Amino acid sequence: MANDASTVFDVVILGGGSGGYAAALRAAQLGLSVALIEKGELGGTCLHRGCIPTKALLHAAEVADETREAAEFGVLATFQGIDINGVHKYKDDVVSGLYKGLQGLVASRKVTFIQGAGRLSSPTSVDVNGQRVEGRHIVLATGSVPRSIPGLEIDGNRVISSDHALKLDYIPKSAVILGGGVIGVEFASVWKSFGVDVTIVEALPHLVPLEDENSSKLLERAFRKRGIKFELKARFSGVEYTESGVRVSTENGKVIDADVLLVAIGRGPVSAGLGYEEQGVAMDRGYVLVDEFMRTNVPTISAVGDLAPTLQLAHVGFAEGILVAERLAGLKTVPIDYDGIPRVTYSNPEVASVGLSEAKAVEQYGKEKVVTLKYNLAGNGKSKILKTAGEIKLVQVKDGAVVGVHMVGARMGEQVGEAQLIYNWEALPSEVAQLIHAHPSQSEALGEAHLALAGKPLHAHD
Repeated sequence: MANDASTVFDVVILGGGSGGYAAALRAAQLGLSVALIEKGELGGTCLHRGCIPTKALLHAAEVADETREAAEFGVLATFQGIDINGVHKYKDDVVSGLYKGLQGLVASRKVTFIQGAGRLSSPTSVDVNGQRVEGRHIVLATGSVPRSIPGLEIDGNRVISSDHALKLDYIPKSAVILGGGVIGVEFASVWKSFGVDVTIVEALPHLVPLEDENSSKLLERAFRKRGIKFELKARFSGVEYTESGVRVSTENGKVIDADVLLVAIGRGPVSAGLGYEEQGVAMDRGYVLVDEFMRTNVPTISAVGDLAPTLQLAHVGFAEGILVAERLAGLKTVPIDYDGIPRVTYSNPEVASVGLSEAKAVEQYGKEKVVTLKYNLAGNGKSKILKTAGEIKLVQVKDGAVVGVHMVGARMGEQVGEAQLIYNWEALPSEVAQLIHAHPSQSEALGEAHLALAGKPLHAHD
């Protein structure tokens, strides 16, 4: 291995996804010399195979539904079907534009970008393309990939992952989705809007099981209304090819025939064969273990993003990358409060939340100390205009701050910013109630919920 040690960077980052490039941009902004190594495309999973392309599909699905339902609003329109090639062009154009912008941003910050498959070769170096890149500090940010379960092979043909689903050049007539978490629910929503007969198989008692149970039940009700089928408490037992598709079976005896099986049970870390364990980095089930400042047990190595056992969200990667860059630059940093990070499932309807679920709040504070309030969107003018149903649920410590906000309905992801401030600034219901929200708006529903929790409901029954 040729040693190009004439340049020793302040920071060498392995992985150019959300966590890696955020660390690179912030470190360069703070005057550190940075090398960013990525084997694929800058932007990683989020930009090319995750957040951005899936949300483009979801918007196309929303347009399809609005076209079908246009007559309800007095608009004459005819839905003629989905041009899947046109959908992919729209999606790919969005990704391409953001990709070019990100490439320009990295170049403008004077980050040394190296495209190639890197491998940790010492606590202060990464080998890539036949060269050894030296750094005073290494940041591991190699991300994650779709995972499966033992004995279930994802072949990319009829048994597919989310990566394959994003590139399907046809619309299946029917699909089984294994996993009712965020990925599975979002694809179920898209495919139903595209005319696919969808069945979700979920081993746990509810869809989006990490959300407050009330949100899960509201989503399940909405999915039933949309004709999206789901089997809960149903553990997968096998899949076999049929003449025209697949036959999926569950441990409780259910058998479902479909064109394809989408495996959406989550994502696993990319760490195998990259030299981490050889250099003494502490691992657990493939994840790199870190402390609250994203430091590993090796003093010169940090890890961020999906590679660390924290929330697998792009904006978590951004925050962790920024934290590491600022720490390395000598700035004062504070640990991330992961409960205070907004979470959004961009299905129809959307599920958005921040803070503690009712169950977690009861566990933390005791049942007698927890107060909840539900505000039905039926009382919100803008939601009525949009013909969306749903609810906002607040979780409060008695006589104290709001510690959880849980929302289900159209465009609720756009309301989670204010909810994030309410939680992170430990706002009292009476303080939020003093804020005047625009009328009519969906943000007004969040204000009305706090008015009610403060004991002075307006457009809500006592």
